[in-house]
Amino acid sequence: MTKIVSIKSALYRVPLREVLSDAKHGDHTHFELITAQIETEDGLIGTGYTYTGGRGGSAVLAMLENDLGPFLTSQDSEDVEQRYEDMQWHVHYVGRGGIASFAISAIDIALWDLRGKRLGLPLHKMAASEVDASSVSGDRCHAYCGGIDLNFSTERLLQNCQNYLDLGFEAVKIKVGQPDLEYDVQRVAAVRNFLGPDRAFMVDANYALDREQSVAAANAFKPFNLLWFEEPTIPDDYTGYAEITSRTGIPLAMGENLHTIHEFEMALQQSRLAFIQPDASNCGGISGWLQAARLAEEQGVTVCSHGMQELHVSLVAARGGVSLGEGSIPVAPGQHASVGWLEVHSFPIDTYTHRPLQVENGLAVAPDIPGSGVEFDWEKLQPHRHPA
Repeated sequence: MTKIVSIKSALYRVPLREVLSDAKHGDHTHFELITAQIETEDGLIGTGYTYTGGRGGSAVLAMLENDLGPFLTSQDSEDVEQRYEDMQWHVHYVGRGGIASFAISAIDIALWDLRGKRLGLPLHKMAASEVDASSVSGDRCHAYCGGIDLNFSTERLLQNCQNYLDLGFEAVKIKVGQPDLEYDVQRVAAVRNFLGPDRAFMVDANYALDREQSVAAANAFKPFNLLWFEEPTIPDDYTGYAEITSRTGIPLAMGENLHTIHEFEMALQQSRLAFIQPDASNCGGISGWLQAARLAEEQGVTVCSHGMQELHVSLVAARGGVSLGEGSIPVAPGQHASVGWLEVHSFPIDTYTHRPLQVENGLAVAPDIPGSGVEFDWEKLQPHRHPA
């Protein structure tokens, strides 16, 4: 038993290089990063974090400082799973899911960081420790760049795709959800033509459509061989996803807006998803992500990720990645069913760490250092701390 002696939290508001837009949230000018550093009685420090699209960070920070931090001080840092359950019930009545899940995620990631440092193990090995020997597990995984680009002209959109390819990526996701479906179709057609027939290509509507609009869009996108259509409609409409799949046959993905294991249970039971995308920043951290992954594996649904690529690379590699030597370039879109995908998000958290995401031969490579593998460049972040 190693007791927690302090938990220090901070909020950063980090500007984006340009305005990014999607169909539901509108314009993004910055993202918020909320960090939690846990120090234990033996002098170890574990770092965790969560992020937002620019709103709500102060509320997450308040829960960390006023509720979870005082509650966990003096408790055992080594029993990570029990601390996860304790946090869930401590704020259950006022915050099941939502802001509570963001705050719990930051603490849980810090506890896993401590665990890895104490054991001398990187995250991808800790996360793979329970994987069946017959499963694919390693230190790398397929990755795609997810643009927040609904406001881009077609010319700018294609330039963005070229930038992704120049960085070594071989798969792309763009935003859809324009008021005019025909304009969406034109953009999708232009990107597919640019990428060629064999690169993986996905689209994301950020739940801007209703069921009928989703069906119409899915049918309109069929000629373009999409790997998946992400969040066509609100994530709470579990049976709506099943209806869209049954009426169109298009593979659907969602998960970034599911914040509790019970929501993942309902989605996996009712929605006929092809891909599930838990985000460790808001589903309970690494513990919550692994719970969702286990459920998905039981249901035969491919586990992917959303955002925070610097952390998720280790989890996706452990739960359905690609071992070195198994092939470097993703195969044709129809052949990806058993392989998880890492999203490389447009909120560049990794550029504020000492190890931005690394890509080799089209695959993202997990860090091999003990802990979570995420070490922030605090000096680089300091100008964005709020309040200053």
